[in-house]
Amino acid sequence: MENRARYAVIGAFVLACLLAGFGFVYWIANTGGIGARAVYAVRFNEPIGGITTGASVLFNGIRVGAVSSIKLEPNDPRQVTALLSVQPSTPIRADTTVGLSFQGLTGAPAIALKGGAPDAPRLTSENGQPPLLIAAPGAGESLSDSARTTVKHIDELIGENAKPLNMAISGIASFGDVLGRNSQRLEGLIGGLENLTGAGKKEAPPTYDLSAASDFAGLSQTMPQLVVGEINALLVFDTQKIQTRTAAGTYAALPDVQWADTLPKLVQAKLVQSFENARQIGSVSRPLDQLTPEYRLDVSIRTFQVGPENAAQVEFAARLVSDKGAVKAAKIFTANAPAKSMDAADVVAALDQAFRQVANEIVRWTLAEAQGDDVPQGQKKAL
Repeated sequence: MENRARYAVIGAFVLACLLAGFGFVYWIANTGGIGARAVYAVRFNEPIGGITTGASVLFNGIRVGAVSSIKLEPNDPRQVTALLSVQPSTPIRADTTVGLSFQGLTGAPAIALKGGAPDAPRLTSENGQPPLLIAAPGAGESLSDSARTTVKHIDELIGENAKPLNMAISGIASFGDVLGRNSQRLEGLIGGLENLTGAGKKEAPPTYDLSAASDFAGLSQTMPQLVVGEINALLVFDTQKIQTRTAAGTYAALPDVQWADTLPKLVQAKLVQSFENARQIGSVSRPLDQLTPEYRLDVSIRTFQVGPENAAQVEFAARLVSDKGAVKAAKIFTANAPAKSMDAADVVAALDQAFRQVANEIVRWTLAEAQGDDVPQGQKKAL
């Protein structure tokens, strides 16, 4: 009997130690630790799902204590009061706000306090009760509650506007069908508006070229190296525009047409080609850095237009300059050709005819002067 009594005493002592250990852990978890603690009450006017005794209390995101108890208000079933055990140094003031926070991956809920103004008064107790904080409406909602509320509002919005939405979708479908059936008309309408406002895509204007002289019957002379220099021209001719001259002496460009290049470059290219057609292909070229020719042909455009009487007028001044810089010969070449009308094709045809005549005369004159032959009487006109 004595041994049994000893075992009973030992067992009771061990059990008491275990219970004391569990009680100590429970006290630590619910009061936030050893030492002085400050107690505050927080009143929620709505459910606070997930908050239990021992839940963390955060102040500006820092853990300062724990929830020591939660109770329902018997006089108002909508209200829930939680007692918070926090560090006494926590700056809880009258304007401190209360809400719920969810921590970590598991989303463990905690009561979150957010500090107010530094000069706000501190909370004080009344009638021996802990200082009371009132949570703002909606502070107790969890993420799932907010999601459910949002989905409910969306469902209500869709339900209330189901008929207008259906009508709008039907209208869009009908409008798309009308557009599909009348797409060609719409394209024509848009194209007409673009042309009216000048915003439409403009086609490139027709371009015209000059013809090189090619009829050199009876010409057998050959000449030393010759370059056709850059062509000089007044600004009115240094362009791609095809010019006409009025009776008042003013210039006007033909609309919506142009030369294939600026007129001086075009004349230079066609003069070189004219010399090549005269079988001087090995002797004539444009200016080259590595070439020192015996002669240089300088040409100035004095007139290249259609006059008031529908007559194409072409006039060039030509100088044959030696490699020493001396002017060996100079002459003015003029040609006229009638234009059937002032249409672009007829104007270009007349100018092309007059140019070919001048180019032919320049080639023959240059070959004769470079060889020192006498030029037939009536073809030489001194500047």
